[in-house]
Amino acid sequence: MRVGRVLLVLFTVVPLVELYLLMWLGGLMGFWPTVGLVLLTGVIGATLAKLEGLRVLGQWQSALAEGRVPEAGVLDGLLVLVGGIFLVTPGILTDVVGFSLLLPPTRKLVARFLRKRLEAGIQKGTVRVQMGGFGPAAPFGGFDPRPRGGGSIIDVEGRDVTDEAPRRRLPDAE
Repeated sequence: MRVGRVLLVLFTVVPLVELYLLMWLGGLMGFWPTVGLVLLTGVIGATLAKLEGLRVLGQWQSALAEGRVPEAGVLDGLLVLVGGIFLVTPGILTDVVGFSLLLPPTRKLVARFLRKRLEAGIQKGTVRVQMGGFGPAAPFGGFDPRPRGGGSIIDVEGRDVTDEAPRRRLPDAE
C-alpha cells in the first residue's frame, strides 16, 4: 500500500505542483524567459550529469586499477543518473532535486540515507536482493556466456587483402 501512495504522489501531485510553479514563474518573468529557463536548466543538467557521471566512472576505474574498492559506489552512479533525469524533466522541483543529486556533498547525504534504509530493510527481511538470470543453467543466477546446444568455437586468422585484389575495369556502356 505504501508504494501506491508514493506512486500517486510522484505521478499526480508532483506534476501539479510543477505546473503551478511554472505558471507562477511565467507570470513573474513572462512566457519566453520561463521557456528559456527550462531549456537552460535542461542543457546545464544534462552537461553536469555527463561530467559528474564521467568523474564517478573515472574514480571507479582508478580505484580498481590500484586494486582497491572504489569509494563512490554503484549508489553514487545511480544517483547521478537519477539527478540527470530530474534535470532534463521540465520543472522547478525536479531541477532542485536533480541539482542536489549531482552535487557531491548532498549526493553523499542522500546515499548515506538510502544505504541505511537498504541495510535496515535487508536486516528486517523487507528488502531482498536477487540476481536475475538469462538461462536455466546460468551460474550464480547470472548470464551464462557459454554457447548452447553443443556449439563449437572456431578460431580464425585473417589478413587484409584489399591492396592485393586485382582491379577490374567495367566495360563501357555503349
